[in-house]
Amino acid sequence: MDFLAQYNLTGLVIGAATFLIIGLFHPLVIKGEYHFGVKIWWAFLMMGIAAIATSIAVRHILWSTLLAVWGASSLWSIGELFEQQKRVAKGWFPKNPARRYPESCQ
Repeated sequence: MDFLAQYNLTGLVIGAATFLIIGLFHPLVIKGEYHFGVKIWWAFLMMGIAAIATSIAVRHILWSTLLAVWGASSLWSIGELFEQQKRVAKGWFPKNPARRYPESCQ
């Protein structure tokens, strides 16, 4: 960590990690909605609350920031789950044939 601070790379690492975290949540939302529907929104809520609470408790700026980004991405994904359900209803993404969909998605 001293290396990052010495060469002023902390911001670059935070930016790259943020990009990767957000990129990770995109397929998580798509696959999560496909396999479980929107009923897993509470898992994203719990993960978001836990990550944000932990980011407050962690004193190291790099880890605190990355936990906060993880938490914010988790909370943002709740809305994206419901948007993904709408995208599936529009036919933009495939429906899971093994799952029942609400009338609005038929």
